[in-house]
Amino acid sequence: MEAQVRTFLCRSDNIGVLIRDPETGACAAIDVPEAAPVLRALDETGWRLTDILVTHRHGDHIAGIPEVKRATGARVTAPRKAEGSIPDVDVAVGEGDVVRVGSLAAQVWETPGHCNDHITYWFEQAGVVCAGDTLFTLGCGRVLEGPPEVLWRSLQRFADLPGETQVYSGHDYVLSNGRFALAADPDNAALRARVAEAETARKEGRFLIPSRLSTERETNPFLRCGTSEIAHNVDLPAGSSPEQVFVTLRSWKDRF
Repeated sequence: MEAQVRTFLCRSDNIGVLIRDPETGACAAIDVPEAAPVLRALDETGWRLTDILVTHRHGDHIAGIPEVKRATGARVTAPRKAEGSIPDVDVAVGEGDVVRVGSLAAQVWETPGHCNDHITYWFEQAGVVCAGDTLFTLGCGRVLEGPPEVLWRSLQRFADLPGETQVYSGHDYVLSNGRFALAADPDNAALRARVAEAETARKEGRFLIPSRLSTERETNPFLRCGTSEIAHNVDLPAGSSPEQVFVTLRSWKDRF
């Protein structure tokens, strides 16, 4: 099932996402970092916003919700575990729930690690996953609540998706993620090409979001923690578990 998707910058580096069902005209915003860019994108496309799908409670993802809801009447769906922290919620959801945007259906995953209430929306038929601040192009979210092993388990859900899946993340951190990825995986030719592509895109005013999951498997060090190369580069012995490698790698990224 085809979906129409529009991406645009909000704030300094947040990614705004509109996903529309062409069959019914229903349209959802994935988070609302600020109102003006979302309303501008709706005006430019002529799309009618019916839904706001919130990934987590952090202010840089929800600040524009009240204004956009007033302007459009959109229904706000948000994580049940963020109860009371997100404005104007109409529907609270959690693991195993299904959200519908017209004829498009999204499975709700609870993907904690960046924060305890974080959820992801997986539009299986459309081949689109809205990852918020869990998985980024060439990187992953910072661990703000809970041990890093929790984020590792959340990332495994993405790793199992079909390679053609389009990953929409909540921020454009591609160049900074790329610099770290090259430090962690310097002999990866696909990664070097991807970082060069990101640099060109930045010069041209573009960003590498969405990213194809197959590309992330090749180039994102946080999805390559089961490889001997990454284990060696974080000074762990052969036979270390991928989870151990991830914890070490994430700690290195925090200090990078």
